[in-house]
Amino acid sequence: MTTGVRRRMGVEERRQQLIGVALELFSHRSPDEVSIDEIAAAAGISRPLVYHYFPGKQSLYEAALRRAADELATRFLEPREGPLGARLLRVMGRFFDFVDEHGPGFAALMRGGPAVGSSTTTAMIDGVRQAACEQILNHLGVQEPPPRLELVVRSWVSLAESTALIWLDGRRIPRAELEMQLVHDFAALTAVSAAYNEEMAGIMLRALAQEPADGPFGDLLVRLSALAPAVAAVPPQRLR
Repeated sequence: MTTGVRRRMGVEERRQQLIGVALELFSHRSPDEVSIDEIAAAAGISRPLVYHYFPGKQSLYEAALRRAADELATRFLEPREGPLGARLLRVMGRFFDFVDEHGPGFAALMRGGPAVGSSTTTAMIDGVRQAACEQILNHLGVQEPPPRLELVVRSWVSLAESTALIWLDGRRIPRAELEMQLVHDFAALTAVSAAYNEEMAGIMLRALAQEPADGPFGDLLVRLSALAPAVAAVPPQRLR
């Protein structure tokens, strides 16, 4: 039988509760549109009590973004087992799960939101991107990436980010198609770089050696092969 007496939270427990409440609200609306009064009401406390734990909305906003950034970084974690294409596809699935669940919060994190220009927020965003790049390099089995590979990986992480932001604006393309397309984009970026550099060619060939014909990279080859007759039919002068 309950007594109806509300348990008093410790300082850190209350802080974590407020961060969770803020994140939940930011998942449905832009942080710009969420007031301290709404956060207080959702947490079941008074507005002055929110300020007891956080000096202002900015500090609460940054704390919520920190938790979101940490969670987003974990979405790129994947055991280094099996074909690379399948691993990247699972990573993209978890990445878009986060984007889908925390749309406005994800947009705020990547675009800066109310904290635009804040060195703290910039560091959070850079940390997520760096963690993602390190995970992709780990999947490739490369500890000290050559400049061209680093360029490919960083470009791909930026592409995934911008693709997700555009997708959030109406979700006009099926999510599963975008996830597969981004895996194909990684293969395409790597292949173009490999065409210019022998070291990149070796990295790509090692990755492809374990790819099954029915995997994501095999699917890309099938799609490109279907385009080959149409490309071959284009008059040479059109390709110059």
